[in-house]
Amino acid sequence: MNLKLVKLSEQYKTQLLDMMDEWTASGEEIVPGSIEKNDYHDFEQYLNSLEVLKDDGTRVPDSAFFCLDTDRNIFVGAVNIRHYLNERLLLNGGHIGDGVRPSERRKGIATRMIGLALLECKKLGIQEVLMVCDKDNIGSAKSIQNNGGILENEVIVDDVVEQRYWIKL
Repeated sequence: MNLKLVKLSEQYKTQLLDMMDEWTASGEEIVPGSIEKNDYHDFEQYLNSLEVLKDDGTRVPDSAFFCLDTDRNIFVGAVNIRHYLNERLLLNGGHIGDGVRPSERRKGIATRMIGLALLECKKLGIQEVLMVCDKDNIGSAKSIQNNGGILENEVIVDDVVEQRYWIKL
């Protein structure tokens, strides 16, 4: 399986619809939330709303990437990279939000996708990356640890124990 991160474009409309339709039908939360904040059926509007270009006081600049399996020409997941952290993201959110579509889980995709996202972070000049996951999400924790994540601490956010990991680039 050959994976690469791509920016969404008209070229990938079919792959997006396929992945998002599957995820929506599953009834599961779509992660990262940045790829579900708008209706993906209105492709042009969706495409134009994917990234935050400037700090608006509540959101920091971010970049959305979709993980393409080039062998099968399908999207297997997505990542959202925040260019820097505000106080809220420092506590809960971190630099990278990632998610793998339901049918592609437990195949090592998250680990590889995070590795690709870390390369994008490096291009942005980020030297230390914070990643956060629910304590009970063992798969996510392992994917972060497999990319060099070191657990700093655990915090409780909205009655959920969150683990905060740092990765040095």
